Amino acid sequence: MPSVKIAIDIRRMTDFGVGTYIRNVVRTLGRLDCETEYFLIGPAAKVREFGLLPENFHSIELPIPERTIKGYLEFRAVLERLRCDLVHIPNLFSVPRDMPCPYVMTVHDMLEHMSRAREQNGFWRSVHFQLTKRVLRAATRVFAVSNFTKSEMEKLFGIPGERIEVVYNAIDDRFLHGHASATDRELIVQRYQVTYPFLLYAGKISPHKNVVRMIEAFSALKTRLEKDGELPDLKLIIIGDDLSGNPDLRRTVVRSGVHNDVRFLGFVPIEVLRIFYDMAKIFVFPSLYEGFGLPPLEAMAHGTPVVASNVSSLPEVVGNAAVLVNPENVFEIMRALHRVLLDRGLRDRMKVRSYQQAARFSWEKSVRRMMDVYREIGDSAGDGDHGATEGKRETTGVT
Repeated sequence: MPSVKIAIDIRRMTDFGVGTYIRNVVRTLGRLDCETEYFLIGPAAKVREFGLLPENFHSIELPIPERTIKGYLEFRAVLERLRCDLVHIPNLFSVPRDMPCPYVMTVHDMLEHMSRAREQNGFWRSVHFQLTKRVLRAATRVFAVSNFTKSEMEKLFGIPGERIEVVYNAIDDRFLHGHASATDRELIVQRYQVTYPFLLYAGKISPHKNVVRMIEAFSALKTRLEKDGELPDLKLIIIGDDLSGNPDLRRTVVRSGVHNDVRFLGFVPIEVLRIFYDMAKIFVFPSLYEGFGLPPLEAMAHGTPVVASNVSSLPEVVGNAAVLVNPENVFEIMRALHRVLLDRGLRDRMKVRSYQQAARFSWEKSVRRMMDVYREIGDSAGDGDHGATEGKRETTGVT
């Protein structure tokens, strides 16, 4: 019986969130499955980021972006030539595609759809909604990264729950390298001049991340700590996007009187970010909307106490290991930060629970569930025309 052939669209490898997802899924598949034939379709240069993969993984060069007509036609032609049984598209798209084989797709959240819809007039909003609905309904199976995201699809688009598999995200293995060493801490001191206690936020800087209220809560916290005579040198460090497109944040810092106590560091590599996670007094994540929300889990893997929102997927992700707050209430955020900073017993309990919660999520567990779905669909397709011929294949083994 011929091997099941599965294509994976890796053209979004340069995207921050989707790219991380693709890298971890493919690397984990490479560790777990040496039998199924996998075809990684996208720029050959990106395939090298996966490292060494077994011989059943093949690189198919396709540098054309996915969001073009030519990109769609070329992608479809590759699938036809390879006679694939299944293709995994690791992101939501809104324009229906006539695939020559069944497809599964991963939906990380509904935010992009909803934010675009708000910017469109009534007619185009309706068109966008209907096209997205067709795409989701045409998928043989949909992977949702949380139960929250699954429920959003069910409510918004009427997708039957039995066609949606909840397959959680997990943290990158590089966050599991233990606590920061003395050398690591010295690097932070020398490179970033961080010699003081700090709260940490890491993630995108966009309106739904609620960073403005976080800064306001930090300002209120500084006032409260001054009255208590505690932690006079406490800072807030924000790691994420370039601030050039977010002038409101600078204005908020100045208006709140904390311009000497808030630092924006921009992007830092994972190897450095893990040290910041480890050194932070608290990781703060007051986001208004998350399809999953990896940063709190990354902080928890280091035993760092987390204060996070009580909305969207975050309660599902952080469980009982974090202190949850109403993200629209600045003073509730401030009171939670104050309590976690000064209550030693609470901090110790949160540390233990954080390790336990982070351990609940793993790429191996999630990818094994994906493999079950792949086989179920691939075997069914293999009984028909797809995969019945071993003939014309133009592949390059990944080494």
